[in-house]
Amino acid sequence: MSSNYPKCVVFDLDYTLWPLWIDTHVTPPFRAAKNDPQVIVDRYGTDITFYKNVTNILQELKDANVKLCIASRTHAPKFAYQVLNLMKVPIDGELQPASRFFSNIKAFPATKIDHFEQLHKETGIKYKDMLFFDDESRNRVVESLGVTFCLVPDGLNRASFEEGVRKWQKNRK
Repeated sequence: MSSNYPKCVVFDLDYTLWPLWIDTHVTPPFRAAKNDPQVIVDRYGTDITFYKNVTNILQELKDANVKLCIASRTHAPKFAYQVLNLMKVPIDGELQPASRFFSNIKAFPATKIDHFEQLHKETGIKYKDMLFFDDESRNRVVESLGVTFCLVPDGLNRASFEEGVRKWQKNRK
């Protein structure tokens, strides 16, 4: 693993990796779009897809052997899992379910502290070796554990990703 990255990068889903709330903005059943397996469509034709640079960022981290996880406070975890499994994205040069990027997915209605305590227990990774991207400032509460928090009010993009990595690098010194 590159020392330029933390051992674990954790992402919220809603308005962090995709531009909607999975528990209120879309309605099952979900299916892949006819012309693009990276786009999932709900019952009413609403598109669900990652923000523009997300897949490239995830692949970059995977190539650096960084553990990737999800921490999503949602009342519809089943929908989040369904979409992540249906969405096909390029991973290591071939289309695979987006869920394959993530070693641990914590999607349930609880605090981010609860999500991170479970992630820490399951991965054995210290909080100081974790970086978390989320669109809600209230979730910076994970900093009390030692996690580096990066606010992405407009969703994850290349600039916010690089800002988060720089912040983690500064925090570890």
